[in-house]
Amino acid sequence: MGSNSTEKALSILRYLPRCKKRGRGQHGGDKHGAGNKGSGQRQNYMRLGYETGNNPFYLRFPHEPYYQGHHLRRQYPPLSMLELQTLIDTNRIDPTKPIDLVAILNTGLYKLFPDQKQFGVHLTDEGADVFKTKVNIEVQWANEIVIAAIERAGGVITTAYFDQHSLQAMLNTKKFFERGVPIPRRMMPPPDAIEYYSDPDKRGYLADPEKISQQRLVLAQKFGYLLPKIEEDPEYEMLLERKDPRQIFYGLHPGWVVNLKDKVILKPEEQELQRYYAS
Repeated sequence: MGSNSTEKALSILRYLPRCKKRGRGQHGGDKHGAGNKGSGQRQNYMRLGYETGNNPFYLRFPHEPYYQGHHLRRQYPPLSMLELQTLIDTNRIDPTKPIDLVAILNTGLYKLFPDQKQFGVHLTDEGADVFKTKVNIEVQWANEIVIAAIERAGGVITTAYFDQHSLQAMLNTKKFFERGVPIPRRMMPPPDAIEYYSDPDKRGYLADPEKISQQRLVLAQKFGYLLPKIEEDPEYEMLLERKDPRQIFYGLHPGWVVNLKDKVILKPEEQELQRYYAS
C-alpha cells in the first residue's frame, strides 16, 4: 500500500493546478461547477449548539475522542451544518466570501488543537435538511449528505488536507503574520489519506475536476434535487475560488511575508526561493 500510495501522490503532484480559480470550460457535462478550479486519552471538543434566546450558542462537550474512519491517529472535531448555518445567520461567518478553517476559527466558537492530532473540521449532517445558504466551503471531512446539502443550496464544497505546520499558521493568523516569517508551503497528505483527498465523490481537492463535475450530477440524481447552474449565478466568481494545493490562505501564496505594521506584502525575488515555494 505504501508504495502504491507514494506513486499516486507523485503522479498527482506532477499535474497539480497552479491557479486559484476553476475555469469555465472545466466543469464537464452540463457545467455545474465542480472544478479545478486536550491532553491524555480522553479529550473534550468545543462544539457549537443552537437554542433560542439572546445567546444562540452554548458549549457541548462529547465524552469520547472523535475519530473518523480509518484515520485513527488523526482526529476531526465536528461542526454540524446547523451550527454552520447559525454562524452565518448571526454574522459570524460571511457567506459572500469563501469559507475555510481560518474563517471558522476566527469566530472564536470552534477550537482546534493540532498538537493533539486534530487536523481540522468534520462537517456533520445534523441540520442538513434546513441548511439554506449558498457557500463556497473548504473542510477536512464530510459525508455525501453534507455534500448534497451544500450543492443543493447552490454551493460548492471541497475537502482539503492541511499538515500540522500549516494548521499552526491558521490557528491565529494575526499572531503568525506578526512573526514576520514566510508563509509555508502546504504539504501533501500522508499515504493513507491520499485516496480520500483525490476522490471526486468526496470532493477532494486533488481530484480530477471533470470527475467532480460528473459526481455532482450523480449525487443530485441520487437525492432527487435539481442541481443549480453555477455558471448562471451572480456570485459565480466567488464560487469558483479555490486554493492551490500548496496554498494555506486565500489570496496569499507560500513564501510571501505579510508585514502588518507597514501593511505591505513582501514576495521572494530570488529564483531559487520562487522555485522552492512553487515546488
